[in-house]
Amino acid sequence: MAREHRTPLRRVSHGSLSALARSTGTDNGPTGLDFLEPAFTEFADEAATMHRNVQRMGDLYDTLETFNESFCSFLYALNMNAYTVEWPQAPRPDVSFRLGEERAELAAARAASQRTPAPPSPPPQAQQVDPREPTPSPDEDVGHAEISTRPGAQSSASNARAKPGAKPKATTAKEKKERMNAIDKVINALPLEYRGSEPRLRENMETIISKLMDAPKGLRVTECISPPELPQARANKCLIALVNRKAVKKTSAGGAALYTWVGIA
Repeated sequence: MAREHRTPLRRVSHGSLSALARSTGTDNGPTGLDFLEPAFTEFADEAATMHRNVQRMGDLYDTLETFNESFCSFLYALNMNAYTVEWPQAPRPDVSFRLGEERAELAAARAASQRTPAPPSPPPQAQQVDPREPTPSPDEDVGHAEISTRPGAQSSASNARAKPGAKPKATTAKEKKERMNAIDKVINALPLEYRGSEPRLRENMETIISKLMDAPKGLRVTECISPPELPQARANKCLIALVNRKAVKKTSAGGAALYTWVGIA
């Protein structure tokens, strides 16, 4: 088998033929061209090698052309898939990363409630009776009992009214109108889904804003929910929207998140 060279035509040149002709001397056969036989043999081998290399380049070109067609088809399929498949614009609240934050807040609230038990109530102190005062009659005892029970009832009623999250009744139509205007002003500054595209979500947002307005000291997430109309996931979604709009300030109290109403100027 002929030996392949990396530079096929280097040995077959004008100088090499002249040198070969001079080296053979005067005995060149009847025609004087016998010295060309080994040169043309090498030339034929090199030409065959070049032909094989060119043929391999043609095969490589065909392979690259087939790959280009396949890759273009793949890119076209990806483009058509992007046009035809509808992807969600935002993560759903029940499967988004906010669930981790909600679980962490609930766990912190439970841990805080377990670490800080309610202090025991002090024992009632017996009133010292002045021996100089007259002993009250049974009728007077009944009257004193009625008088003593009334302040307790009034204090319990006032405590019930002062409970955070409880919505007080507006005394006049003007106050109701001002309150609704303030709520509408905040909702109009929120994303579109809170402004009317989802009526149920707008009602939940109005409920949470009303509760926050009635609680100057702030509310926790568990105090804003009212299942089944307002579950905890929906309340968290509304509170996060209010915090992002800076209408509500989020702080931490006792290991749990506390939301305080700020409003929009």
